[in-house]
Amino acid sequence: MQRSSPNPDPRYHVQNIEKMLGDVITHLRDDVGKVDEPKAQALFETGAEVLQGLRTAFVHYQQDREPGMRR
Repeated sequence: MQRSSPNPDPRYHVQNIEKMLGDVITHLRDDVGKVDEPKAQALFETGAEVLQGLRTAFVHYQQDREPGMRR
């Protein structure tokens, strides 16, 4: 895992977290095809979907689209 930078700009940190979430989502979706157990496949796909929702919030923050996050 990356160490956090002392950079005070929240957008810098948001961008890093958004990328990490994307990496985990890709990993989970790749693993769906690597296992045969249906429960594990469902867990990985569900995890990817949940994290995709969180990643979308980070993307919207960067685009100033989340109404609850506007200043």
